[in-house]
Amino acid sequence: MSNDNSLLEYSEIVMKMFNSEDEGFEFYNDYAYEKGFGVRKDYCEWDSGHNEKTLRKFVCSCEGFRAEKHLTREIKMRRSRNITRCGCPAKLVIALDHNTEQWYVKDFIDGHNHSMIEPDLSCFLRSHRRISDEQKAEIVLLQISGIRKHQIMDIMLKRYGGYDRVGFTSRDLYNFLHRNKLQTLSPGDAQTLINYMIVQKRRDPDFSFQYKRDGRGHLTGVLWCDFESQMDYRAFGDVVVFDGTYKTNKYNLPLVPFVGVNHHKSTVLFACGVVAHEDTESYVWLLRAFSDAMSQKHPVSVITDGDLAMQKAISIVWPNASHRLCGWHIENNIVSNIKDAEVKEGIRCFLYDRCSIEEIEKKWLEFLKKNEVTDKDSWLYQMYERRQVWCAAYHASTRYLGLRSNQRSESLHSRIQFNLDRKMSLVELLQHFDNTVQKLRIRQANLDFEASYKPCLEPDASIIVNEAAERFTPSVYYADVQYSLKTVSKSRSVF
Repeated sequence: MSNDNSLLEYSEIVMKMFNSEDEGFEFYNDYAYEKGFGVRKDYCEWDSGHNEKTLRKFVCSCEGFRAEKHLTREIKMRRSRNITRCGCPAKLVIALDHNTEQWYVKDFIDGHNHSMIEPDLSCFLRSHRRISDEQKAEIVLLQISGIRKHQIMDIMLKRYGGYDRVGFTSRDLYNFLHRNKLQTLSPGDAQTLINYMIVQKRRDPDFSFQYKRDGRGHLTGVLWCDFESQMDYRAFGDVVVFDGTYKTNKYNLPLVPFVGVNHHKSTVLFACGVVAHEDTESYVWLLRAFSDAMSQKHPVSVITDGDLAMQKAISIVWPNASHRLCGWHIENNIVSNIKDAEVKEGIRCFLYDRCSIEEIEKKWLEFLKKNEVTDKDSWLYQMYERRQVWCAAYHASTRYLGLRSNQRSESLHSRIQFNLDRKMSLVELLQHFDNTVQKLRIRQANLDFEASYKPCLEPDASIIVNEAAERFTPSVYYADVQYSLKTVSKSRSVF
């Protein structure tokens, strides 16, 4: 730059007036970005009552020198940073004019004792790195969606067109997310979770949640569901599947989703809960909270894992509901507890045999006698004692909508586990869970769209086939109805 241009620029700067200290800093920082150096806030003066700033000094980031103690210390936990301070004299000093309430330039030195940074590298200087409020909101939203930190940085780089335009570095992003997490949890994770629920309730008056605390104020249970989940329960809540075996957070508390199956044979969420203790009292509270959220509509049938506390709670809160243990868990327990292949096959028959109760009781006595099951503490005898909650014969006339296990719940768990961090707080878990549910609902919307069209049928399709295609969704038609019709057709051809 020529001397004349430099002088003109200098004159323009010293004549500047600012409405606030922040405006003065922004001006000097923008000027520094164009020139290739960074700035920082330095000395300031206050009025006699120490109520208002009257002077502020901004300096080049290379002003001063590194303290001697940081250069000579013997024990260093990490490698020292490069030397960036070299006593640069460049500065901008602004002062407050009490008559006009504006800030004027009191002193300005534009000479530096170091070379300037290349234009495409100025973005790495600390004063030129800043995450805007808009970017912060987007970053938090991306993290809640399960996107990892390095992937978020990649997205932001592409969004803004490169590292020199995004306005911050990967380290800034990591530091922001760490500080945001600390701020989120600062009042206490339990209270933060409750506050989050209250905010959700304000946004959606039909959002329902309940929580309970122990005598020391610790959160021991929480259940929540939104309006869409409540509507799903009214339509598809005859059969409820849930278990509390999945621990997904840093407190190792069980997450208990209540799920069912809809008219597309797809998993649908009714509500979700977290309990601190896996005992009867906790599950009784959870089931009552669920009933309150669903206007006291109780399910017709319930499928759970083999937890005895949960089984007892169901008998207390939903005494008229038919309770069946998960067939998948029973199969696994058979493999784990029985080594003899013949005995395995014998007890597995009880899981599927839909004969009369009188006949199944007779078969049980024959099975116990044949295998000499007399030890009441043995696994086989305990399964005999609990036969009414897992043998198919006792549930032959009960409505289960084709469900035999809690794999609907397991399927939801597997979705939750995607991108899950077991160090998640309860609030982070809830946000992650809500994001998972939204993905489920997008899939349901797609299925609803597909169901608006009739399945492609053969030109000579029978009346009953056409009627079935009209009445059922494509998912049910292809999975169940079409299979049943083919079975009937084969039977007729045999006779």
